Amino acid sequence: MTDFTNLSENEIQSLIESAERALKEKQTGKRKEVIAQIKELAASIGVTIEIIDTDKKTVERRQGKVSAKYRNPNDPSQIWTGRGLAPRWMRDLLAAGKTKADFEIQ
Repeated sequence: MTDFTNLSENEIQSLIESAERALKEKQTGKRKEVIAQIKELAASIGVTIEIIDTDKKTVERRQGKVSAKYRNPNDPSQIWTGRGLAPRWMRDLLAAGKTKADFEIQ
């Protein structure tokens, strides 16, 4: 094993990148082997299969915070972004004849 304490930051980073490349190559090779085995098994029972092999990365959703649009005039600590179900305080005020515009945060 390598003694990492004697390596510089650049050397360690290079080692990590090399290890990640080697791991990806091994995983790709293993994946190809498994796909070949699946196709061989399918062919042995007279079934044809199509395996779509893509290396697309999954798309990550942004989970940013949404700022509040409405504030309860009776309790300023209660706010609502305007997304999802309206909170009870908003429903009660709307039922009393108010409009959402009355509670918008300026």
